[in-house]
Amino acid sequence: MDLDGDGHLDLISGSWPGEIFFFKGGPGRTFAAPVKLKYKTGKTINIGGGKRDGGYMILIAGDAKFEKDAKGKSIVLKFEKDAKGKSIVRYDGEDIVIPEGKQAGITGTASAVGTASAVHAVDWDGDGKIDLLIGDINGSVYLVPNEGTAKAFAFGKERTLEAGGKPIRVPGGDAGPFAADWDGDGKIDLLVGAGDGSVWFYRNIGTAKEPKLAAGVQIVKPGQATYGADAPKEPRRGVRAKVCAVDFKGDGRLDLLVGDFATQRPDRPEPTAEEKAKIDKAKTELDEVMQQYRKAVNKRSSKNVGKDKAEQEKDQKEILAIRKRMQELRKLVPPDYEEHGWVWHFERKPLEKSVSK
Repeated sequence: MDLDGDGHLDLISGSWPGEIFFFKGGPGRTFAAPVKLKYKTGKTINIGGGKRDGGYMILIAGDAKFEKDAKGKSIVLKFEKDAKGKSIVRYDGEDIVIPEGKQAGITGTASAVGTASAVHAVDWDGDGKIDLLIGDINGSVYLVPNEGTAKAFAFGKERTLEAGGKPIRVPGGDAGPFAADWDGDGKIDLLVGAGDGSVWFYRNIGTAKEPKLAAGVQIVKPGQATYGADAPKEPRRGVRAKVCAVDFKGDGRLDLLVGDFATQRPDRPEPTAEEKAKIDKAKTELDEVMQQYRKAVNKRSSKNVGKDKAEQEKDQKEILAIRKRMQELRKLVPPDYEEHGWVWHFERKPLEKSVSK
């Protein structure tokens, strides 16, 4: 994909926080450091991201950063002060004021949800300019039109793609769009991987320059991710499908390559009786410590807590101590499952020829 029309292939990637990253290609298949793609207005493309007010917390759903404090211990947001002495955090050129009594968080932490953008670059409307198709964690797909030129992209406001007259929303969320002429009629169609592991086909029943999508048809069934001791020992299809349509075998037919997120039981020897006793003891304590952690987090999140700075620091210190113990215990307990990502090849079958009587 040559996004800027300079004759070199570029790379483009979505991200967990939500921004879209552009790796400009150079000679010899080299790539520059990534930059965030922006709308023609100058704002960063991050559909559904940015500032979120969650009651007791201001969440920045985007590519912000944590820094350590002066003692090198507690991880805190890098705040600055505005002219009135208020705490602020800057994101995408905006000064976001953090009110007294509220906390701030950013995506990238275990408790902070990003938009999980997945992007595909394609000339969607046949005008010779590369547009963006972006899927998000809710299962929606958006078109970000290129309103510039083939050599100087300028992205306009996104719009939600519809199919069968309704906004696309794939099961399990986590939409991963890919555009290709799947039915061979000379018009771009839409394929979307879904959070449940399935893949959906949306036929273009419009024209090459004005695509219109029919209702989706499931062409790959859902996968499965089993967490815990019941995870399979052998590889099997997982969830969070991301799809690519390509003539993988060179036979003139588009196949599907489907990436996923999967779980699998580790292949390790059975523990001895002594090892098992130590593991069971650590598991019991870990369950107790996890309950303590949930209580401490709920306490910090309650409406009556957070107004007093000393009380905030006390709550945070308690949470950090519990979290440290959880990490120590997890090292003593072998995981019931491992996380993997597989790529599956679905070979396209030849079209069946009708037999005349």
